[in-house]
Amino acid sequence: MKKTDRAVIWRSFRAAFPQTIPILAGFLFLGMAYGIYMNVNGFSFVYPTIMALVIFGGSLEFLAAQMLLAPFAPVQVLLVSLMIQARHLFYGISMLDKFKGMGWKKFYLIYGMCDETFSVNYTANIPGDCDRGWFYLFVTALNQLYWVGGATIGGLLGELITFNTEGLDFVMTAMFIVIFLEQWLKEKHHFSAWAGMLSSIACLLIFGADNFMVPTMICILLILTIFRKPVEKKAGERN
Repeated sequence: MKKTDRAVIWRSFRAAFPQTIPILAGFLFLGMAYGIYMNVNGFSFVYPTIMALVIFGGSLEFLAAQMLLAPFAPVQVLLVSLMIQARHLFYGISMLDKFKGMGWKKFYLIYGMCDETFSVNYTANIPGDCDRGWFYLFVTALNQLYWVGGATIGGLLGELITFNTEGLDFVMTAMFIVIFLEQWLKEKHHFSAWAGMLSSIACLLIFGADNFMVPTMICILLILTIFRKPVEKKAGERN
């Protein structure tokens, strides 16, 4: 590897790491809660570590703990998993253009995409002296490292620490609020933010709290697809 290539990779890492700091706090706390939760259910630290590494989907991993204790029902597990993670279909469609020309990195970027990684990579303003592929890769790898690390620590300390984890899941909500505010401050027109908020509210009122996620993703995808060119043109004029 050339010295110039290493310099670009290092700059990409330095640009990516600060973007993941809010996620670091959230993933460590919630990952530890997940590891402790698995320990309480009778699993050794190996289980949350491997599940965090392979599944890498917080809500599905918490549910998987109950599935492992329930009677064997592979079809039901498959359907529930697809339903919970269906939003990733829209993440993938939204990132099609951004992942073009990524080479071998694309496979891990697709595998390692989660809600928080998508939020950062989709909205990030990448410096011109950084490599886009390496930036995406570092964001993805760092976020997964935080989650796997938190789950492993929680699993190891589960037998030693006893505390009430009620309300700890609000860490994820707070983290998304921080990401949303950062995106709001970056944008001048706030089109994507308004599209997300109004779509979420409308679908919540129509479909209810248990079923609004997938319709919301469809609405946001349609809005951004239809108005993509006008929004990009307007943003280019302002810049």
